[in-house]
Amino acid sequence: MLLDYDHPLKKLTEEFTPHWRLLADALLSLQVLFPRRNLPAEQWRSAHMLSVTSVPATMLTPAVCDTMRCEYLSLEVMERWIIMGFLLCHTSLNLDPVCLKLWKEAMQCSLCIELFRDEVLFHHKVTEELFSSMKGYSKRIADLKECREEATSKSGSFHRERRLFLRSTVKELSIILAEEPGLLGPKILFVFMALSFSRDEISWLVRHAENITKTKTPEDYVDSNIAELMFVMEELRGLLHKYKKIIQRYFVLYLAHFDAVVLNEAIQNLSVCPEEESVIMSSFVNSMTSLNIKQVENGEEFNFKGFRLDWFRLQAYTSVAKTPLILRENLKLASLMNTIVFHTELLDNLPILLEETADLTLFCFYPRLFEKMFSQSIEEPTQLPYLIAFPMVCCHFSNCIHDMCPEEYNVLQKRSLGLCNNFLDEIAKQASSCMINLCYEQHNLSEKLLPKHTAQTISKVVNKKRKKPVSKKAEPNREKPGIESQRKDRAVDTSMDKHHLTLTEYCMAINYVRELVVFEHTVLPTEYLTSQLEVRLTRAVMRLANYSQATQEIAKPSEVLSGVKAFLAFIHSVGHYVNIDVSRICKEVLLQQSQATDANGEITLTTAYTNWYLESILRQASTGIIIHSPAVRAFVTIPVENVQIFNAEEYSDVSEMQSLAELIGPYGMKHLSEHLMWHITSQVNELKKLVVENMDILAQVKSSLHKPEVMTHHAKRLTSSENVLKRMTIIGVILNFRTMAQEALRGVLSSHIPFLMGSLEILNDVVSPATDIKDLLAIYELTSAAGVSCLVDPALVIALSNPKNEASSEDDYKLTNLLMVYIAVALPTLAVEPMSIYNQEHQGHRNNIHCAAKAINEVAAALYTIHKKDIREHLLEFLTFASMSLLQLGQETDKLLVKNRESIYLLLHMLIEVSPFLEMDMLEPYFPYVLLRNAFREVYRPIMTTTA
Repeated sequence: MLLDYDHPLKKLTEEFTPHWRLLADALLSLQVLFPRRNLPAEQWRSAHMLSVTSVPATMLTPAVCDTMRCEYLSLEVMERWIIMGFLLCHTSLNLDPVCLKLWKEAMQCSLCIELFRDEVLFHHKVTEELFSSMKGYSKRIADLKECREEATSKSGSFHRERRLFLRSTVKELSIILAEEPGLLGPKILFVFMALSFSRDEISWLVRHAENITKTKTPEDYVDSNIAELMFVMEELRGLLHKYKKIIQRYFVLYLAHFDAVVLNEAIQNLSVCPEEESVIMSSFVNSMTSLNIKQVENGEEFNFKGFRLDWFRLQAYTSVAKTPLILRENLKLASLMNTIVFHTELLDNLPILLEETADLTLFCFYPRLFEKMFSQSIEEPTQLPYLIAFPMVCCHFSNCIHDMCPEEYNVLQKRSLGLCNNFLDEIAKQASSCMINLCYEQHNLSEKLLPKHTAQTISKVVNKKRKKPVSKKAEPNREKPGIESQRKDRAVDTSMDKHHLTLTEYCMAINYVRELVVFEHTVLPTEYLTSQLEVRLTRAVMRLANYSQATQEIAKPSEVLSGVKAFLAFIHSVGHYVNIDVSRICKEVLLQQSQATDANGEITLTTAYTNWYLESILRQASTGIIIHSPAVRAFVTIPVENVQIFNAEEYSDVSEMQSLAELIGPYGMKHLSEHLMWHITSQVNELKKLVVENMDILAQVKSSLHKPEVMTHHAKRLTSSENVLKRMTIIGVILNFRTMAQEALRGVLSSHIPFLMGSLEILNDVVSPATDIKDLLAIYELTSAAGVSCLVDPALVIALSNPKNEASSEDDYKLTNLLMVYIAVALPTLAVEPMSIYNQEHQGHRNNIHCAAKAINEVAAALYTIHKKDIREHLLEFLTFASMSLLQLGQETDKLLVKNRESIYLLLHMLIEVSPFLEMDMLEPYFPYVLLRNAFREVYRPIMTTTA
């Protein structure tokens, strides 16, 4: 008709003329019901509509009436019936004032009505166009314009007040029924009325908010509190499902002991009852009296479809012409049977009743408006606990699919899941953001307790005791920790109070339901929070480091560790708010920080601190600004004029290294070690290149061991001796830093897993030189991962075992021997270095040459382990070459270099001291005569005595 006719409605009304009286008669049956249902909110309040407690004496009295099923019939449906019905039988509007009154009341309710899903009809415009084409309808057009003006000016506020009433009343009803579920039996009608009224108001708002764009009162079509109304609807639905057996017990008894008796009396009082109708009604009574409470207790499924079909059949029998029993004349029987049918549906058809009264699938076809309403609700603080209603409504969307339209399934499923995911994701984002804000609040409180903030207080106390004058530049007084807990007015909310309140409300929403089923997909709201919290907490932990790659600035590990502990302490308390696996989240976050990148590919604390220590400390150590101090077991910054640099000891002392090990763990320390080994490998490769360049000379030096003059002559022909020693010093600095990191890791793990660490240490002690190299490295790698020191560093062995090296094993072994000779004969060149002076305060040298002893030991042990040679034998050979070189140096007459020579002698002594393969009693045979013994006696022994 829409395609074939210019005025399809006019043609339709013409063809519907034979039926208009029948339709008008049917519409007139709404003349009492529709006005009673279409009351303003003021009259609902005065009548205590939906109130269970308004008359306490009647709380247990069943809520019944003659039109039970009409009480929860959708007002929207009745409105559509009236508007569309009188559009077809418009003649009755001119003939019957009752019809006109009913029509005008329906036309004043809305500006548009639903045709199908998101298709709406602007009924005022359509009706005016139809009446304009007919004669004798000028009065109706005037009435129509009056109705449209009334709907435009008043319907928005009319429905807004209704929603306001329903929010409070339905919430009160839900709370009472949750506390006293036994009232669901007698007051079940109130539940379906509340659901139907609320659904109608939400549907009205959705239609008009989407389709009415120009209005003088736009606030009437916006409701930022819609989440609360949707939530209480979901609460009522949940109560009906939760207490389904209570409802069934009540109505099984009601049907068997009340409805059956009343129906039997009504049948007995009938003046005429034909045989067939009598059989049907007798079967009604028999079906009800056969019910018993054990059916509910045994979990039997009820099925009253046949019962209701018989009632439809009876209506058909008693509604035809010339029937002996006329149903219209027996209204009490009809009313009673309709009530009984409603009671049977409560036993076997509860999901369908809920779909009829509380289904909100309309939102599936208004996704943009649905998301807009969610955004408005999330900005309203009072609506935060009710936000879960939006993803819960997405569970309704599966009701709109139909077997006749299978092609819609995938589209609707995708839309429903998408909306549900978006809502839950946004709720989780806001909740996790609130948690991170609270983490920072806790971090700020924890930061006030750091030792560095005590300096000012101590200084004031000392100055006060010494009675020093107060500086004119008064420093601002810092608030003492704990002052934030002192409150003079509890009504004043702090930032933390507000965050805690907001977090509580978000967690109430997330915790309300354990899982949601959307189109056969099970969705867990807590998992959204878990994933969002994990991502945000990972980023927050990384931000604590304040790492800047451009300026090479970073926070001290101890401060970051303090912040992380404050974070984790609060995150563990989140378990009181919401049911999530907090321990798993903390483990995931900390484990990600021990890797090179986190799950999102961003840098972690491990990467940041690895880069910083390599660039800021180890690289500066080669310039003489930072030296390794065995005395304080840290790297120390040497002040230099016009050069501003951080204090290295504040980042590398024992406590800071242990904090670093605590932060990044064994995996992070392994990553740090791998980067250190990469730098050592590159230095060793460069050393081997220098050996290759001087191979012939080194071979002559090696063959001249017992000819000191010849050896010295050939040694002076070597090029890049300073470069060799500089690279060995760099390797030593790196190895000393790694040793500090390993010791810190060992200390941390010993406090966390003492029994396991004891087993690893025992395993490390039972290794003997006779152990197979593969087993040896496997054991060393295991123990080294826990920070236990080993005779041979497995990480260094693995790093120097270059599988890509094309040279044969024998050639590489030869290079190793020549490299050790090169280092030994190059030692005297350190005597000309002005920075080789030994510093008693730091027990080290300004140019860090004392680190070369560790480099020689570690590199030699690793290289000779690779070649399966005797490490001790080759180290003794190295001492022989070094002693001969130093002997020649000792015979020189340059007195300016005496102190430097003594420093070099101490280096040789340290080489033996730090080596696990050599003993102190081997020292004398390899010390060159008087000078070395004097150096040992005059320089080193007093230091040993003092430090002891």
